[in-house]
Amino acid sequence: MSSSMPDVNTRIARLFVYPVKSCAGVELQEAVLTETGLDLDRAWMVVDEKGEFVSQRELPRMALVQVQLKHYEVVLRAPGMLALHLSIDAVEEPVKVRVWDDEVSAYDMGGVAAQWFSDFLGQKLRLVRFDPEQRRLSSLKWTGGVEATNQFSDGFPLLVASEGSLTELNRRLAAAGHGPVGIERFRPNIVLAGLEAHDEDRLDVLRIAAAQEVQLKPVKPCPRCPIPNIDPATAETATHVSDTLQTYRSNELVNGAVTFGMNAIVLQGIDQTLRVGQSVTADWRFD
Repeated sequence: MSSSMPDVNTRIARLFVYPVKSCAGVELQEAVLTETGLDLDRAWMVVDEKGEFVSQRELPRMALVQVQLKHYEVVLRAPGMLALHLSIDAVEEPVKVRVWDDEVSAYDMGGVAAQWFSDFLGQKLRLVRFDPEQRRLSSLKWTGGVEATNQFSDGFPLLVASEGSLTELNRRLAAAGHGPVGIERFRPNIVLAGLEAHDEDRLDVLRIAAAQEVQLKPVKPCPRCPIPNIDPATAETATHVSDTLQTYRSNELVNGAVTFGMNAIVLQGIDQTLRVGQSVTADWRFD
C-alpha cells in the first residue's frame, strides 16, 4: 500500500437502513457493518400470494410505513393502523419467495403481520424474513468475481450517494420551477459529505476509519426506477425527478439508464461500526 496522500478526503454525513424492503428508512447515527450490508438492512420483505416481492413501484403507499428499531423488536406504524410489533429474532414457518430473478429461502412472519400489510395496502400480502443461511450473491460480473452477499436488497449490499449529487439535482429542479427533494427518495445507506456532484461514481475503494479499517468498493452505478418520483411524506407520485435526471444522468455503463449513487460491496471490516462523521478516503478510479 502506497503512503501517498489519497485523492479524496471526505466523511460519512448520514446513515440509513431500510429494515422492510420498500418501506420507509431509518436514519441512524451508527450502524454495524455485516457481510450483507448494514445490520437489519432489507431483512424483511412484503410478498404477494405467489411469494413475489412487492415494492413502491406497484404500491406507493409502502412509503408511508414508518419503521422504528428497538433492542429486541421492530415497530411498524402507518396512517390509520395500530402499531405492528415484530420481534427481531422470532419467525414462523419457512417459505420460498422471489426477489427479482432470485428464488430464496425465507421465514413467514405470521398471520398478524400478513393481515396488517394486507389491510393497509389493500391486497393479500405476507411479510417474510430473510433466511440467514441463504447465500444470495451480487452479480459477479459487476463485483469482479468477489462473492458479495445480500439479503432482500435489489442486488448489492450497500448504496452510496453524496450530498453533492443531491445539491446538483435540487439546483436543476429549482431552475425548472420545482421544489427541492430529500436524499430519502434515493434510499442510500451511506451519504458522503464534501464531494462534487456524482464524484462517488469515480471513486475506487472507500477506506473508512473505524476501530479497524473498513473497505467498501463501489462496483455498479445504480439505475433508478420510478421510486424517486414518490414523495416519501405523502406517497404521491410526480415525474419531475425522473424527468430532470433524464436530462443529464444517462449512463452508458448500464445501457443508457439514468443512474444516481453507486452500489458497493464489503471488502473488509465486517462487524465494525460505521458512524456519522467518520472520515472516508479514496483514490480516483481510472478504468
